[in-house]
Amino acid sequence: MTPAGGTATLTRSLDEKRRDVLQALRAALPGGAGRLGVAFSGGVDSTLLLALACEALGADRVVAVTARSDSLAGAELEACRRIAAHLGVRLVLLVTRELEREGYRRNGPDRCYHCKAELFERLEGEVLAREDLAAVAYGATAEDVGDHRPGMAAARERGVLAPLLEAGLTKAEIRRLSGELGLETQDKPAQPCLASRIPYGQPVTAEKLRRIEAAEALIRGLGFIELRVRHHGDDEEPTARLEVPLEQVAALAAPGTREAVVRGLRSLGFRYVVLDLEGFRSGRLNEALRRLPSAAGGAGSLDEVGEGEG
Repeated sequence: MTPAGGTATLTRSLDEKRRDVLQALRAALPGGAGRLGVAFSGGVDSTLLLALACEALGADRVVAVTARSDSLAGAELEACRRIAAHLGVRLVLLVTRELEREGYRRNGPDRCYHCKAELFERLEGEVLAREDLAAVAYGATAEDVGDHRPGMAAARERGVLAPLLEAGLTKAEIRRLSGELGLETQDKPAQPCLASRIPYGQPVTAEKLRRIEAAEALIRGLGFIELRVRHHGDDEEPTARLEVPLEQVAALAAPGTREAVVRGLRSLGFRYVVLDLEGFRSGRLNEALRRLPSAAGGAGSLDEVGEGEG
C-alpha cells in the first residue's frame, strides 16, 4: 500500500473497491505481525474504515485511536466510544494539544495540516510501540482529492495509509457500504472539527471552541440536526452566524424558536446572533480561499489536499 495521496481508477464496481480495501488492509500487516491503528473520529469515513479493518484483520488486530482535544465535541467522543464498543475494537483516547502549536492557533488555510501533524506525531510517539502498531490508516476518500485538504500532506509525510482513497471510494459509495454493514453512521451528517467554524485568519482559542460546541448542542436540542454555528470576532464581542439548510431557515426564525436561540446563545457569551439567509453548505469557509492568491507551495498551498472542512 502506498501512503496517503495515491490514486485509483474510479470506474470499478463497489464490490471491487471493497475487495481492494480489504486486500490493502491485509497487506498493511505483512506476515501477520503487529496491529493496525485507525485514526478514528466517529464520522462516516473513519467508521467504515474501522469496520472494514475488523473484517479484514479481525477486531483483535485493530486499534481505534481518537484524538481527544478541545476541537472534538463531547457528543462525537461518545459516538466514538459507542461505535468502537459495537465493533468490539479497542479504543485509545490520545490527548492532543493542537492549541500549543502556533500554526494551528493562527488559523491560516493550513490549520488542518498542523492538527493532523499533532495527531500523527503523538500517535507515533505515544501509541505506536505501546499498542504494537505496524501501520496506521485514516479515512481520506476519493472526493478529498481536489478540495482544500492540507491535513493529507501531514499524513503523506508520515506514511499514514489511506485505503478508501486508494480504492477510489466516493462519499456516496461509503454511505452505501456503511448501510450494507449496518453502521449507524450511514446517514450521519458531516461533523468536522469545531475549529472549522472559525474563519481563516481569526485565531483559534479554547474559549471559542467551547462556545461553538455549546451553541450547536443548544440548537440541536431544538430539533435542528444539520447546522453550523460560525464564530466571528474575538472573545470580547463574538458574533454567531447560524447556518441551517435553506428549507429550515424559516423554522429557526419562527416566533418562540428565534427567542430561545438568541437567549441561549447570548447566555453563552455571544454578543450578536445572526441567521445566514443563504443556508447551510459544508465547506463554506473554504469558498473564501478561491478568492485569495494561491500560497507559494508548502503545507498551506491551495494545491494541497487534506482534512475536512466545515
